[in-house]
Amino acid sequence: MRYKVAPDPEDGRDTLAAAHRAVPLVPGSTDDCCARLQSRLDLTTREDAREWLAFLDALGLATETTRGYERVQTDPAADAVGAAFREHVFGAREILDALAAAEDAVTAGEAFAEIRPIVPTWERNRHDDWERVWRERTSRLLEWAALLGVAEKRSDGYVDAPASQERQ
Repeated sequence: MRYKVAPDPEDGRDTLAAAHRAVPLVPGSTDDCCARLQSRLDLTTREDAREWLAFLDALGLATETTRGYERVQTDPAADAVGAAFREHVFGAREILDALAAAEDAVTAGEAFAEIRPIVPTWERNRHDDWERVWRERTSRLLEWAALLGVAEKRSDGYVDAPASQERQ
């Protein structure tokens, strides 16, 4: 399953770690978990908290059980989190493949061109300006890729992390 969530990476790893800590070790209901996330991350809406919860689930940092969500005892900085991002966040795989195939840095606009064909029809119909929404989402995915260590951000765009290390 691939999740279409990618919360704002504005505060990066610190917010990711705080969100991870906000999920209880003992399973809690979705409402309880969202309330904890909303309070601890100072989120304005329950929908924002729900997005964070789904993102944590996608990254393997939280899991839904029959009794609710619980925190997974994984370091948010672990390599497995970057791998989970690639496999479980919609669009991440396509962007990372584009970075790996590119000879030069990839801009957010170029990355959007890779995502554009896979945007579901219902998503296109859901927004008056779906391209703007998905361009923003592509930018967030690129930022998360860099924060999770599977890409590197440069002044001219983004590059594949392993390829960028080989060039140095």
